[in-house]
Amino acid sequence: MQNRLLVLLCVSVPSFMINLDSNIVAVSLSSIARSLHADFTAIEWVISAYTLAFATLVMPAGALADRFGRKRMLVLGLTVFTLASGICGAANSTTLLNYARALQGVGAALQLSAALAILSHSFQGKERASAFAFWGSVIGVAIMLGPVAGGLITQFFGWQWAFYVNLPVGVAMIALTLYAVTESKDPHAMRVDTAGVLTFSGFLGLLTLALISGNRAGWLSRSVLVELGVAVAMLIAFLVVESVQTRPMVDLKYLARRTYLGANIAGVSYAVAFLTMLTYLPFFFQSALGYAPLTAGLLMLPLAVPLFVVPRMVALYLDHRLSGRTLLVIGLACVGVGLLLTALRITLFHYPAIFESMLIASVGAGILNGQIAKVGMTVIPVERAGMASGVSGTMRFSGIVVGFAALGAILFARIGASVGEALPDLAASDRLAITHAIADGNLSSATALIRAHGGAASVAQHSLGFGYEGVLLAASLVALGAAVLCWWLVSAQETAPHEAMAAQVLELSVD
Repeated sequence: MQNRLLVLLCVSVPSFMINLDSNIVAVSLSSIARSLHADFTAIEWVISAYTLAFATLVMPAGALADRFGRKRMLVLGLTVFTLASGICGAANSTTLLNYARALQGVGAALQLSAALAILSHSFQGKERASAFAFWGSVIGVAIMLGPVAGGLITQFFGWQWAFYVNLPVGVAMIALTLYAVTESKDPHAMRVDTAGVLTFSGFLGLLTLALISGNRAGWLSRSVLVELGVAVAMLIAFLVVESVQTRPMVDLKYLARRTYLGANIAGVSYAVAFLTMLTYLPFFFQSALGYAPLTAGLLMLPLAVPLFVVPRMVALYLDHRLSGRTLLVIGLACVGVGLLLTALRITLFHYPAIFESMLIASVGAGILNGQIAKVGMTVIPVERAGMASGVSGTMRFSGIVVGFAALGAILFARIGASVGEALPDLAASDRLAITHAIADGNLSSATALIRAHGGAASVAQHSLGFGYEGVLLAASLVALGAAVLCWWLVSAQETAPHEAMAAQVLELSVD
């Protein structure tokens, strides 16, 4: 029992570090921008460099874990992540910081794929549901503590310590993993799918680059269109390559299983719709409402509590009563409705006005936290756990990468449209400068520019609110659309409650 608890800690704490780090940095973005004299695009890459590297490598990392050993890859991932955290803290430019963040993403990919594969291999049956619920709760704690820890660290110690805090935890987890975890691998795994790695990484990297650079270069610019075109070609090549491989990185036949496909749609939609908000909202609290980093983090705390509490409540009271399909749909519907209500109230620029609606979204996110991985793993053989966890992690973090960039494009476009409507005679270059200042959260500079062109002082805040309204509406539509798809795709029988599953097994054995 003690060894199982240690194994559970070894797979949960690395996931905790990955999510905590992302949310700590979200609250520190404004301070990083001021300290390193960075604009909105550079700050986007502080998030995107990490999540992009993670998303592009988590699937191949799963294949590596199956091939060379899950314990070995977990230790390697922890080592890379810990060293990269030290470089991030010491960075004196956005260039170095972004490269170090990408290296952090590499370590995070190795960690998560190996951790989920170890979890799936070590716990079976009803124990697996409890283990995934515990894992989901740990993720909830990380998300819950991230904004507060980020605010405290940034305000009292400096943003650098948001990265240095990983060093002692990383060292301790390497030691515990070496002691507690038994090595496991897929006996049928052969070589690494290099062609699959290159084509998928190229697709996701170019798509994200196009989404981020489109705001500055223009959406119809030649460079952006080329990036999008090559990204589509890479995606087609990836699908072709994987369909002809003997042992592919992504076994496409599993995506033909409706339940597995539905679980992955839920994962990417959850990331696009909700997890990106954990970055956008603290930035909004600081730029639009004028709160300090610590206050912004504390304001996120009540919204994150359900991410910790709800997975445990689901495991105790709902897992044996409701199918995985029902729980996924309820979770996505709560996220969608909560974000829709928040969109309708965000322009009031008053925290209490959006608190209840965001709490609804957070409850939905808490349901999804443990369910997505559990439902996806239900229809996958245990020997392919590394591949399945890699796909699950890829979908989740690809959603964050693409969602953050796509919602950023919506934010930027709506701010520009609002400024243009308020100041119709403004030159294009001046409108672009004002739009950038507002998107960067520098409302004082934006207001000075607006006044210089005869505009009202309220234009900057109004435009920012209009931008965030569009972001929340788009995220809401993603979640609600995914809820419909999950109800259609995910099988209620394959994801039946534990008691129903036990009855099915008993019936089969009697027959």
